[in-house]
Amino acid sequence: MSDEIAGGAVPGPDGALRCPWGLSTEDYVTYHDEEWGRPVHGDDALFERVSLEAFQSGLSWITILRRREGFRAAFAGFKISDVAAFTDTDRERLLTDEGIIRNRAKIDATLANARVLADWPEGELDTLIWSHAPDPAARPAPRVIGDVPAITDESTALSKALKKHGLRFVGPTTAYALMQACGLVNDHLVDCVARKR
Repeated sequence: MSDEIAGGAVPGPDGALRCPWGLSTEDYVTYHDEEWGRPVHGDDALFERVSLEAFQSGLSWITILRRREGFRAAFAGFKISDVAAFTDTDRERLLTDEGIIRNRAKIDATLANARVLADWPEGELDTLIWSHAPDPAARPAPRVIGDVPAITDESTALSKALKKHGLRFVGPTTAYALMQACGLVNDHLVDCVARKR
């Protein structure tokens, strides 16, 4: 059975082995190689990731990735204090903005989450999220895509903590996707070139 069929790392155009999903589109190659799994810190940066993962719920990540600049423009660069100050007029603008996913529930959740987070001390979101990072030594590197979970005990705990603080659209699967994207876990396959960077 080939590595590709088995879900193992596969060679890209440059010959380097990568996670199979990271080669499915040109946009993914860059995202996989330069962003996914690298540590993200800072409340505004993490608010952006929480928000985009919520918008991704039920959709392919490529749909969000290709609209990311549109999201950033629509949501004031995801600066928490600015989004928290959005008015009903801003909400109506977002509902007609073709540069983003115009899902009323997700837009409302993003605005509500910003209002909650605007009252937190600086650094509290960063601290809360990163407090749920598992011990990397306790996690063997995945060999094939099938070794990568969708939910873990840590993502379930993170989801509960975020919900307890009033955040919305932060279920365990979304929380785990956040953990993967922001480097709390390293789910690049064992032979993937990006794991070694």
